[in-house]
Amino acid sequence: QVQLVESGGGLVQAGGSLRLSCAASGRSFSNCAMGWFRRAPGKEREFVSAINWGGGGTYSADSVKGRFTISRNNAANAVYLQMSSLKPEDTAVYYCAARATVSRGGSFYTGESDYDYWGQGTQVTVSS
Repeated sequence: QVQLVESGGGLVQAGGSLRLSCAASGRSFSNCAMGWFRRAPGKEREFVSAINWGGGGTYSADSVKGRFTISRNNAANAVYLQMSSLKPEDTAVYYCAARATVSRGGSFYTGESDYDYWGQGTQVTVSS
């Protein structure tokens, strides 16, 4: 059974940092694009960051660009989200996502429908 399990969330003051981890099990995602999304209270889930299978290509939403960095360790079957200069508006449940199909070239994906597997989410709360 494929599972994505996020960890690393918590309560942090504005300006602080957190590092989210997503550990995959049940199959290897080393050849698949992965990403992070978030859902803030009362809002729809939105794209945060994406990474291609090799890790050399990444893309982030404008709202987090320059503050968040996505990375991956294919040997560990894991993806990470380093979050810095956190703001209260970053408060949300953060979800890890993975595509089922092997990626060709350096593609990464920003739509929810592009992903086949989802974690349960980890809460990030940023206090002002």
